[in-house]
Amino acid sequence: MGAGIELPGVGLTGIDKRPVSGPVEVRAPGLKGTGGSALVGDEVCDLRHHGGNDQAVYAYAREDLEDWSTYLERPLTPGSFGENLTTTGLDITGALIGERWQIGDQVVLEVATARVPCRTFATWLETRGWVRTFTAKAVPGAYLRVITPGRLRAGDPIRIVHRPDHDITINLAFRALTRERDLLPRLLVADALPDEERQLALRRRLIELDKA
Repeated sequence: MGAGIELPGVGLTGIDKRPVSGPVEVRAPGLKGTGGSALVGDEVCDLRHHGGNDQAVYAYAREDLEDWSTYLERPLTPGSFGENLTTTGLDITGALIGERWQIGDQVVLEVATARVPCRTFATWLETRGWVRTFTAKAVPGAYLRVITPGRLRAGDPIRIVHRPDHDITINLAFRALTRERDLLPRLLVADALPDEERQLALRRRLIELDKA
């Protein structure tokens, strides 16, 4: 959970997330541009670029945070990357677009897309070249949409309750959206891909067809 803070050169941001024990109410926030976080009480300040149904929740693996902690030579607490959920024992990088997770007894979330780093993220971590470094590692965490609302709390178990029949992982989607644009048409087999990314993939496929 987080409230807005002012970052130099960036302005107001909600990236400063802090752990809470819960329970926290989770609901679909609405369309991008009008809806923020799925977690009631969590602040999203830049509604143009963040929040909405396809970026309702951001999840990052504790194991991956530990790797970054070693690289950055400083401790990273849960929420350090602006994530709403810090998971353990879950391969987020290998999660499939459209994969569904049940958290606790009520909440069901669906993997929507990969997090692409921005200047706010780099400013927050105070690390030179952070966007380039984060992109090269290709361990971005996942944005999720809310399928079933409800309440969750720290320590709730996460179960994968559905895996779609394709091979479009968070890792592949991230690479396609960043450094390997030739991969974009492959994303079209994922029915749960957000419309924004689908349009990018369709445009890329048309470009490739024109070249053929």
